Order: sequence, then structure tokens, then C-alpha cells
Amino acid sequence: MEVPLAGYAGLAALLLTVIVGVAAAQLVSRSTAVDSKALLSLPFLSGSMPQEHALSRFHARWYPMTLVFLAFDVEMLFMYPWVEVVATVGLSAVVEMFIFLGVLLIAVVWAWREGAFRWV
Repeated sequence: MEVPLAGYAGLAALLLTVIVGVAAAQLVSRSTAVDSKALLSLPFLSGSMPQEHALSRFHARWYPMTLVFLAFDVEMLFMYPWVEVVATVGLSAVVEMFIFLGVLLIAVVWAWREGAFRWV
């Protein structure tokens, strides 16, 4: 029984695309990589040696706190125009805002229980 090769043309194109993509990503990574060796000179006007590389990564524990901060920042973006709308819409706007604040409070309690606010 003979298998038609036309059925494998899509698979071959996908495989070729993946191989070319991975090779291109490796090339870009190697050409733009930061040298991981320690600095050979002191920073300008500083009296101490650097403790880590200048492009070091932040610890992962900072990211949940950043997301919580952004959530409350967006909350403020919704509350400023709400002050103008509540005068014309009335009680339903107040109820909607308290529902919104309740959802945010649930999110903060959940983040607290998950340990997003633990710094150590």
C-alpha cells in the first residue's frame, strides 16, 4: 500500500518553519547576549565594588505585587470618570462601583492568601 506524499507537505513545512525559527532565535540570542563577566572597573563616583551585574533580573516575588499595584492603578482610572457619571446616573452607578470594589477586594484577599505580599 502506497502512502501519498502530498499529505505530509504541511507537516514538512511546519517542521521546516520550526527549525528555521529555533535557529533564528539562537542566532539572535547569541548576537545580543550580555557578557556575564564581572565589571573590571568601578562605577563612576562610587566607592564600592558592584555586588551584581548591572542587568541582573528581579526576583520573581516582585511580579505579583506589581500586578496588584497595576490592578489598583486601573481601579483609579475607572473611579475618576465615575465621579462625574454618578451625578447623572444615580444609585445604579454607586451599586456598580461597589460591586467593582468588591471584586478587587476579593482579588486582594486571594493574593494575600497566596502569599503575594510576603517579602521574605
